[in-house]
Amino acid sequence: MDLRKIKTLIDLVQESGIAELEITEGEEKVRISRHGTAPPAPQYFQTPPPAQPAPPAAVAAPAAPVPAEPTGHTLKSPMVGTFYRSPSPGTSSFVEIGQAVTKGQTLCIIEAMKLLNEIESDAAGVVKAILVENGQPVEYGQPLFIIE
Repeated sequence: MDLRKIKTLIDLVQESGIAELEITEGEEKVRISRHGTAPPAPQYFQTPPPAQPAPPAAVAAPAAPVPAEPTGHTLKSPMVGTFYRSPSPGTSSFVEIGQAVTKGQTLCIIEAMKLLNEIESDAAGVVKAILVENGQPVEYGQPLFIIE
């Protein structure tokens, strides 16, 4: 395997935040791990103490309302990379919350291995939520937008 390919793979692992990557080409095999090959640290669990009965209360306080999460179609990341809301630094975002979008409209860019991939809407509607901050790494299948 070419040294430039290995260097590119190392950069991909560092930028994407993934823990491990293994590539096989013919009889050659390369494994790149961010955490080395040390055995995993032992995990210890503590059992909680037995529950104590609550003291009697004269008046129960009303429960605080839980904010409702936006419902609708969830657009998920098709790849691992870095999320960008605009085509270049200093320019306006592709979309904002409350903006109507059409199927096929570009919503963001995900940079993977120095390639900029435009992510298009797979549904028409109104953007109800943007779930990722600009410049944040994203994983495959991670929710990006809620479109209603």
